[in-house]
Amino acid sequence: MLEENVLISFLEKFNQYPFLVKTNKKEYKIGDGEPEFAVKFNKEIPLSDLLTSTSIALGEAYMNGELEIEGDLYYALDHFLGQMDKFSTDESALKKLVFTSLSKKNQQKEVQSHYDIGNDFYKLWLDNTMSYSCGYFVHDDDTLYQAQVNKVDYILKKLDLKKGMSLLDIGCGWGFLLIEAAKKYGVCGTGITLSREQYKEFKKRIVNEGLESLLDVELMDYRDLPKHKKQYDRIVSVGMVEHVGRDNYQLFMDCAKRALKPGGLFLLHFISALKEHPGDPWIKKYIFPGGMVPSLREMVSCAAEDGFHTLDIENLRMHYNRTLLCWEKNYKEHLDEVKRMFDERFARMWDLYLSSCAATFHNGIIELHQILLSNGVNNDLPMVRWY
Repeated sequence: MLEENVLISFLEKFNQYPFLVKTNKKEYKIGDGEPEFAVKFNKEIPLSDLLTSTSIALGEAYMNGELEIEGDLYYALDHFLGQMDKFSTDESALKKLVFTSLSKKNQQKEVQSHYDIGNDFYKLWLDNTMSYSCGYFVHDDDTLYQAQVNKVDYILKKLDLKKGMSLLDIGCGWGFLLIEAAKKYGVCGTGITLSREQYKEFKKRIVNEGLESLLDVELMDYRDLPKHKKQYDRIVSVGMVEHVGRDNYQLFMDCAKRALKPGGLFLLHFISALKEHPGDPWIKKYIFPGGMVPSLREMVSCAAEDGFHTLDIENLRMHYNRTLLCWEKNYKEHLDEVKRMFDERFARMWDLYLSSCAATFHNGIIELHQILLSNGVNNDLPMVRWY
C-alpha cells in the first residue's frame, strides 16, 4: 500500500493532461478534468527506479507488460511526453550509459547494434525506398513512399547538382538517395556506412540498377575520410551526425570540410534539440546506444569554425511526426511477424520507440533540421531559393 501511494505521489506532478492510474483494482485520477487516457500498473515500480531514470523505469515496465496503456499508445504518449522536463535522471548513476566511448571500435559496435538487426526486419515497416529518415509530405494525401521520394528530390535540388559532379553521402543507409542522384542527375556517388547489413544491401541495389560505373559504397568511419585525400563537389549527410557524439561534432565538420571542394555545397539533415542535453536514457539503453541529439546552434557554430557559410536552414519537425506515425502503422500491421522474428518484449519495445518518437516530435522536444552550407563563399548560386 505504501509503495502504491509513493507511485501515485510521484505521478501527480504529470498533471498537464488528466489521466487515470489503475493499480491493485483501484483507480486514481491525475490532473483536473476528464481523463485523456488510462495507465494500468500490473506491478508497482519502486520509487528508487523512477528517481534514477523515469524513462527507463516506465519504458522497461511497458516492455515487460508490467505497465499497459488502455487505448491508443501514441495518443497517451503524446499527452504525457510533453512533460519530459519533469522526468528524473540521475546522471552520475547512469554515466556509463549516457556517456559512452567515442572510439571507432565502440561507435561501430553501437551503430551495428541498431542498423544490423536485419534488413528483413526493416523491410517489414519501411517503404520500398528503404529510407529510415524523415519524409517530406508535399501534399496531404502523400503516401510514405511518395514522401520519401519527395525528401530525396528536395535534398538533391538543394544540392544544385550537375551531370558529372561527385557526391559523397556520409551515412548512406541503404542507398536510395545516391541511386536517385545517379539516375536523375548523372552524378558519381560514394556512400559510406558502418552498417554491414546496409553495405550489403546497397551493393546489391547498385548492381540491380546497373549503376556500377557511377556508384560505390564503402564500410568506413567518417574520421577516415581525410586519409583518402579525395574531394567531392557535394556532400550530404542524412540522420548520421546524431551518432558521432557531442565531443566529436567539430571533428565531424572538420572531416566534411577536408572532403569538400572550395565552393562546394554540404547538406546536413539531422534530428536536433532546442538546447544541449545528454539524451534520453531509455533510448540510449535499448534503441540508439551512444546516440546524442545536437542542438541547431551547436552545428551552426561548428560549421562557422570551418569556414562554412550557412545558406539556408529549414525545420521539418512535423514531417518527422507524420513519418513516424506511418512507420508505426506499418509496424503494427506486421506485429505478429516481429514477434516471430524476436519476442514479445522486443515487439513492445520497438512499438514504444516509434510511438514515443512521434510524440516527442509533435511536442517539440526534438526537431528535424536541414542546413545547407557552402565551403567558403559561393557566388554562383541563384540569389533566390532555386529549389
